[in-house]
Amino acid sequence: MMISMKTKKYLCMLVLGFCIGLYTGKAYPSDPNDERFWLAMNIYFEAGNQSEAGKLAVGLVTMNRVDSWQWMDDPQSVITQGPTYTNWKGKIWPIKHQCQFSWYCDGKPDVPEDSETWEECLLVAEKVLYGSVYDFTEGATHYHNDSVHPYWADHLQHIVTIDNHIFYK
Repeated sequence: MMISMKTKKYLCMLVLGFCIGLYTGKAYPSDPNDERFWLAMNIYFEAGNQSEAGKLAVGLVTMNRVDSWQWMDDPQSVITQGPTYTNWKGKIWPIKHQCQFSWYCDGKPDVPEDSETWEECLLVAEKVLYGSVYDFTEGATHYHNDSVHPYWADHLQHIVTIDNHIFYK
């Protein structure tokens, strides 16, 4: 069966149009009930612009909190822990700027925009979750950006500085 050149061009345009229609330029998260999803979200929004070591360190701090009696028992609960309020529709919201991790209650949409960085963060989350990385933070449970100095920083032991984050335990 011979396909005319005009038909081939039409089919190519149709396939190309379909593929462009599927690509939105945004990275959509996987399963929002999965601990890898929550850990990757935390890594993405806290250290997405950092080196791999910086991403790993944020993931390690999150999991060190999961392993500690002082915090909740899973990544989602650790990340979303903080004071909340109920709006007039009965929906529970975190109180702005009072969360354990700033991205969760900063009032901005929590949707990864950069697909490549999102995929990197998913891979880092897997490494941290499944124990294939040594805890070079030595059990750190806190960190902050070097542009701020939270009240608790003077009461904890400085462990390491990676990129623009300072880690403590």
